[in-house]
Amino acid sequence: MSRNFDSIDEALEIETDAKTVSREIIRQAKREVKKPLTTDILESDKTHTRNTVYELIQLGSDAAYEMLDIARETQKARDFEVVGQLLKAVGDLSDKLLDNQKKIKDIEAEVSSSSNVTNNTTNALFVGTTAELQKLLKQSSKETKKWKLSKSF
Repeated sequence: MSRNFDSIDEALEIETDAKTVSREIIRQAKREVKKPLTTDILESDKTHTRNTVYELIQLGSDAAYEMLDIARETQKARDFEVVGQLLKAVGDLSDKLLDNQKKIKDIEAEVSSSSNVTNNTTNALFVGTTAELQKLLKQSSKETKKWKLSKSF
């Protein structure tokens, strides 16, 4: 079987181990189905994200303390500027931790609502807006009055 790269190999005087990949294998790889979010996956991602952010906050705090000691020793403005940037980065990470908590709650609510899709209404006497209900009641009371009047005569 002839390879597409034979002419290139000959021109460069090299031998390659290039394998021809069938189009069917590529199609199968593209068809890979994403797994739906489950509570186990969500819980492990939540734990991993939280631990990573905690570690980054701790590492940033340690770096800020070390840089503050260096800045005090050297008394250079640039060193104090770096300390300020480190403190800002640690503050941003703290905000990100809170944002992650909100995102996690939103995702958990979405997952739980998607699993409880059934919405059954039982014993519903009227389904509609309050304005529609008022119109229905007025119409019903007018019909009742007409009926009573016709019965009395």
